[in-house]
Amino acid sequence: MNTNREEVLNRFGKLLDIMDRLREECPWDREQTLETLRTLTIEETYELSEAILKNDLQEISKELGDILLHIVFYAKIGQEQEVFDMGDVICNFPIEEKTDIPIKKRHHMCSEDESRRIQAK
Repeated sequence: MNTNREEVLNRFGKLLDIMDRLREECPWDREQTLETLRTLTIEETYELSEAILKNDLQEISKELGDILLHIVFYAKIGQEQEVFDMGDVICNFPIEEKTDIPIKKRHHMCSEDESRRIQAK
């Protein structure tokens, strides 16, 4: 398990670089659109679901990686169309400005004391 945040961020940057290169150099990747990726993403999601049902933790990790690649792929296409990019995708999750939103969205799962403890961090 790789828990070093700096290494994880570095590897994510490499993943973005790889996607840039694939879109430039690989004919199959260059031809993909949001629509053509859709069915492949659904297939990957089903594969993740199967791994979860089997409690196959190694396979879950692999399928999450495949889905992450799809997220990067969609963001790259959005960037090429000048509509959104990976930064926009990440910034759509309210982390900085309204840090309590992720906690409030899970209010049904956290007690009030637990929600306050998490928000105080």
